[in-house]
Amino acid sequence: MARRDRTANTALMQALRILDQAVAAMVEHARAAAPHECCGLLLGRAGEPDQVDEARPAANVHPAPATHFEIDPQALIDAHRAARAGGPAVLGYYHSHPSGPAAPSATDRALAAGDGRVWGIVAQGEVTFWRDEPHGFDPLARSRALPTNGPRG
Repeated sequence: MARRDRTANTALMQALRILDQAVAAMVEHARAAAPHECCGLLLGRAGEPDQVDEARPAANVHPAPATHFEIDPQALIDAHRAARAGGPAVLGYYHSHPSGPAAPSATDRALAAGDGRVWGIVAQGEVTFWRDEPHGFDPLARSRALPTNGPRG
């Protein structure tokens, strides 16, 4: 059965909290990687809602990086090990679409695991977030999170 994405009009949007610095890091990584796709990990705290505290860049090891991404497996292993040792949870992943919209592509839908992870997609300076569900991608409403350590503004 084909996976189908939901839109904001057909689904009650789930929430995601994210630090401004994480969004800025994703946009900068995409800019620096162009014309190739960038990719990385979304780290933070799982909960209702999930909170992304860091967008950690990773190497794109796909043999065709201009149109595809594959996160460096060692980066994934290291992040999961750190999470098991008490570090931030691996909430999901991000990548860029250098010449497409900030929405899941046909390739994204075909390769997604349907595992409930968050996907951030960067395109033309815009970042959108999606939850990878078994039926397809659900859009996430993004809200600004404040840092939990250091001064609050």
